[in-house]
Amino acid sequence: MTRPRPKDGTFLLAAIAGTAIANNYAIQPALTAVAADLSIPLSVIGLVPTAALAGCMTGFALLLPLTDHLAPHRLVTAQLTALAAALTLAAAARGPVPLLAAYLLIGAAASVAAQAGNIAGRHAPPGRRGTGVATVAAGMSAGILLSRLVGGTLTDILGWRRMLLVFAVLALLGAIAAHALLPRKQPTPEHSYRTTLAALPPLLRHHPQLRQAVATGSLWYFAFNLIWVALALALAQPPYSLGSTAIGLYSLAGLLGFAALPLTGRLTDRYDPRTVITAALLIAAVGTILLINGLNTPPATALGLALFDAGCFAAQAANQSRIIALDPQHSGSLSSVYLVLYFTVGALGTAFAAPLLNTLGWQGTTLTALTALLLAAALGLANKPQKDPGPPSRPTFANE
Repeated sequence: MTRPRPKDGTFLLAAIAGTAIANNYAIQPALTAVAADLSIPLSVIGLVPTAALAGCMTGFALLLPLTDHLAPHRLVTAQLTALAAALTLAAAARGPVPLLAAYLLIGAAASVAAQAGNIAGRHAPPGRRGTGVATVAAGMSAGILLSRLVGGTLTDILGWRRMLLVFAVLALLGAIAAHALLPRKQPTPEHSYRTTLAALPPLLRHHPQLRQAVATGSLWYFAFNLIWVALALALAQPPYSLGSTAIGLYSLAGLLGFAALPLTGRLTDRYDPRTVITAALLIAAVGTILLINGLNTPPATALGLALFDAGCFAAQAANQSRIIALDPQHSGSLSSVYLVLYFTVGALGTAFAAPLLNTLGWQGTTLTALTALLLAAALGLANKPQKDPGPPSRPTFANE
């Protein structure tokens, strides 16, 4: 079998990550159509994105550690096949219960996006880990940014059921490519999968830098969700009173964050990740400052969002690279702990957005996000690197 060059495997993982994570969001523009088709209230159909998020976090907790136990070509192929099956079940749903159950499975299977980033970092050539992780992060960002647009367009053309089947076909194509091209070497874990799961909570105690990564990452993800949810709510209210399409256009500002990720990877490979993270958070802070008084001026709002997204995306890519470097052989378990806590704190940003906006207004809400970003940057500067347990590893990205 032909051995792929490192970049071939990394680009494949980026495409897999983007198309997989998109399934958590592509249904959102079609929720009204789904509710009408199934004759159920919007309050019930609104649980679909929640089910996808719950499934995704379950996948982070239970499936991401499998990267320490299974060969990448088998693991990714199995999850993408399961994703295709879950999408098919959702397309065939005739009521809310089967649909919600299918979206729990879709979210869990879509966590393969996190596995892809972990595999890219673990199997990157020496000195290229940051670039590999950032490339997959770019694929994920593109999937998130474009998912609603693609999902809504396909729904208008084909209907929501066929839209889901299109994504199922994409998942199957990804499974075929993953089986053919991803590394075939079986990891050699020291413990069983059950023991690995039981050992996840103590990892925070054993790895000081993991605690630092969780603390800083959670703060900026809190700020990220707080800003984006509050922005949608603020723009929908007087004096702006924008429609859904106009509000959605602001998400295109995130393309700068997507474009900045390859540079982030190269900088992370060259410099200390803490330096990259701190610089990225300061860029995000500048963007937040522009947002404080910028809603009356759409160009200022767009620039602020672009800098904000670029800073947050860059910090996340560098942070994940730092976590993988702690112990590449157990990076799946380390990433599992990080992402579960990261998304949990990020969900608090989503939950607090409306109450803070109603209580403090837009300026108070953005100042809260700015405080979280600056605190994350300060924590990053205050915490000096500490030696973490775990042997070094130099795997190669090739079919072994």
